[in-house]
Amino acid sequence: MKILMILTSHAELGDTGTKTGFWLEEFAAPYYVFKDANVQISLASPRGGQPPIDPKSVAPQSRTKATQRFTDDLEANARLAKTLKLKSLNATNFDAVFCVGGHGPMWDLVDDPDSIALLEAMFAAHKPVAAVCHAPAALLQLKNASGSFILSDKKVTGFSNSEELAAGLSDVVPFSLEDSLKQKGATYTKVGNAQPYVITDGMLVTGQNPASSEAAAYALLAALKSKPAIKVIDLQASAKSHAKISEASNPSAVPVISEAPKKARRFA
Repeated sequence: MKILMILTSHAELGDTGTKTGFWLEEFAAPYYVFKDANVQISLASPRGGQPPIDPKSVAPQSRTKATQRFTDDLEANARLAKTLKLKSLNATNFDAVFCVGGHGPMWDLVDDPDSIALLEAMFAAHKPVAAVCHAPAALLQLKNASGSFILSDKKVTGFSNSEELAAGLSDVVPFSLEDSLKQKGATYTKVGNAQPYVITDGMLVTGQNPASSEAAAYALLAALKSKPAIKVIDLQASAKSHAKISEASNPSAVPVISEAPKKARRFA
């Protein structure tokens, strides 16, 4: 089983002079879900090499078990420093894709031609694609063979307007992700700020925010195994609570469970 993780190469937060990039939790949590499931992981970005890490995502208040594990993992750090260039990859070589969030994708993955081509090929081949937090921006320009937007009539989530406002970046980001998803014809839903929320609609998995990263990774594995997503519950075993999850094909289902944050977080 081979999963490609796509990260941003964009490091500038608009014209603020502040650095951005990908949000570490949104990489680390899925990375270890996949690694612990013995999945073969490939890492890629538009420019290749070391993708920029949002400095706020490595601050003490943003630390999680997964990010600490990554910090101590020399092999994972070395792999991240040598991401492949997206243009060198072919969708036929992967079983699924996970798009990592952070504010960076709002500037580069949203219209990167190599990212668009690869993701369109994944959907055309009916292979699962996941995107968390701001990474659904990478889905906005995708079209199917008939020329229609792939997001049309899809049930999705992503970083909300209220979360962007809470982060103080509503006037900095190039567009509202929530509004843009709706404009592409998607049915967008959300829960409260900082709460984990994942939606699976066919082969598309989306997560609302960093707290949704782990659950989104489990949902992607469920899609890969072509089993009802509710089976993922068994993978996460004990003490997972307070999650609000939606299964597009069955609103009453509870496909994945992720532990809700115990304190407020800062967001990518």
